[in-house]
Amino acid sequence: MTERAGAAWPEGVARHVLGRVDSTNAEAQRLAGQLSGPTWIMARQQTAGRGRRGRDWSTGAGNFAASLLLRPQGGPAQVAKLSFVAALALDEALTAVCGPFARIAIKWPNDVLLNGGKVAGILLESIGSGQGVDALAIGIGVNLAEAPHPDSVEPGAMAPVSVLAETGHAVTQDDFLDLLAPSFDHWLRQMQTYGFDPIRTAWLARAAKLGETITARTGRDSWTGRFDGIDETGALILQTAEGQKIIPAADVFFEGG
Repeated sequence: MTERAGAAWPEGVARHVLGRVDSTNAEAQRLAGQLSGPTWIMARQQTAGRGRRGRDWSTGAGNFAASLLLRPQGGPAQVAKLSFVAALALDEALTAVCGPFARIAIKWPNDVLLNGGKVAGILLESIGSGQGVDALAIGIGVNLAEAPHPDSVEPGAMAPVSVLAETGHAVTQDDFLDLLAPSFDHWLRQMQTYGFDPIRTAWLARAAKLGETITARTGRDSWTGRFDGIDETGALILQTAEGQKIIPAADVFFEGG
């Protein structure tokens, strides 16, 4: 259990629980003009969840689907660092429910792994006009009760797993949100007070395959090398045969899948 397991719901943060919705991020965008403060929007059933690069996100029965609507300060580069805050909060909440023997790690840029399989994902979508970010939807999906069939993911991607199948622990959506929200609030306050450096340090301590060989792919390019960490912007640092590469956005693949 983590030190924030069982912590109180964060002050000043609202909670909306919906029965059925297409996407909690889409609902956050629809509600953005009506909500003045930070709000968690959770759905019992999500029918059209989204992942990065327009991919579908399958939300099985009993799985967790929620978005945090924020009005963050700073430009897009600063706002993007909130994905690392979300990853740390997810890591902490999953550690609390999975127990001490589960192997939990964070995969750059936006996934959380359980026993080597993908158990959770994060999607940030800005809400605003022009170059500004009026509001931000931080979508989080967690396979609490069931995982998509392995054939449903693209070749080379991490095999999906669920908390229930990997640990035998049954966790309700409400109980998971009660863990996740205080943890996110804690790490957000850390970044607001001390900047990105403590977030980066904590993230690296939980990073999957740090110091090992990985492959980073964009739509046009692919690089393989040693994963040396992330820089002060959150970009991937990869040591390749051609030298060091700083990669702001890519899909990461591990050797052997």
